Amino acid sequence: MTFEHFITGPPSSHEIPISDPERTADIDAKHQQVAEFLESHRYDALLLEEANQFAWFTSGGNCSRYGAAETTAALFITPEARVVVTSNVDSARLFERELPGLGFQLKQRPWHEPRHLLLEDICRGRTVASDSGRHDTHNVSSWLKHLRNPLTLLECERVRELGRQVAHAVEATARHCSPGRTEADVAGELAHRLLRHQIIPQRIQVSADGRTQRYRYWSHGRSGISRYATISAAGARQGLNVSATRTVSFGDPPQDLKAACHRALLVQATAMYFSQANWELHEVWKRIGRIFEKFGCREEWHEAPQGELMGYELCEVPIVPASEFRLEPRMMLHWHPSIGPSLTGDTILVGHDRFELLTPSDEWPQVKVAVKGESFSRPDILRLPREVQTVQLPPMG
Repeated sequence: MTFEHFITGPPSSHEIPISDPERTADIDAKHQQVAEFLESHRYDALLLEEANQFAWFTSGGNCSRYGAAETTAALFITPEARVVVTSNVDSARLFERELPGLGFQLKQRPWHEPRHLLLEDICRGRTVASDSGRHDTHNVSSWLKHLRNPLTLLECERVRELGRQVAHAVEATARHCSPGRTEADVAGELAHRLLRHQIIPQRIQVSADGRTQRYRYWSHGRSGISRYATISAAGARQGLNVSATRTVSFGDPPQDLKAACHRALLVQATAMYFSQANWELHEVWKRIGRIFEKFGCREEWHEAPQGELMGYELCEVPIVPASEFRLEPRMMLHWHPSIGPSLTGDTILVGHDRFELLTPSDEWPQVKVAVKGESFSRPDILRLPREVQTVQLPPMG
């Protein structure tokens, strides 16, 4: 069976003029990688059903319905063709908004027919690799994870812009905090700031008055903020994720928070400094482990993860003490050490010689941290007035 036999509806997104040559080149390069893999392993095709895999191969395409976890399409890729398998409800949006002029073909089904039946029909009689192992295919998800890293040059440009905007949203939200506001209220403001820039909130954390010390992965609740708050966001755009964390205090921060924050920043700066190309993650871990020991808080890292490789997933590769994963230039790391009531977090890009900070601060107080004789500026605790300023409005009417 050839593709011409089962393509229905709009025959190809080639009919739509190419508007993004860089994205087209990025997709073509990924298609070439897939084609080489299929040939070397004697597969006929690759089936991708997960949203993050769809975003990776299409260089930023979104196959989900915004606000929902369900996917609306799958990709069926051979050395010669790339086919979108979807329903008549979603095909127009996918081809006109997500994949315009990018060389994809369409296999369309009526909305009331299950997609899995169509996928099973397409895979029948072929040796097919996939990201799921469903439909009598061979699961190659581990290979795909390595293929997504390191990032391409186009993806690096995207995370640079995304990182600046995520950090700005977190810091702008923190500046507008005031005593008595609830965690949920602050989280809602942060989500609004992200969505205005077409950044999908993947994870938002607003922790009041040291709640992170007991709940390291707290999200947000109805409690009011009294003394201080730690605000975090992980946002995604075009499939890629970036994260940042900042802390704000009303009046002078408590001494235990201030001391813990500076220790966490030293751990983070050390982790960033040693996130070097050709280093295995366990080598980086040894360096940050010494900082935990030096300050008598060696048990803190047992309480929660301290970082991960980030990309099309929030956690592409976990950072654990014995990891032999080798870093390469253009890999993205999110370092977020936590000590006591303090949590700090930023995202970096591994370089050939040194790291690149993707979530820089904008007019935020800084503290100097020295690692191996080199000084780094790291985001300190922002001090805001303890009392809410009341503005008298003129009477209406």
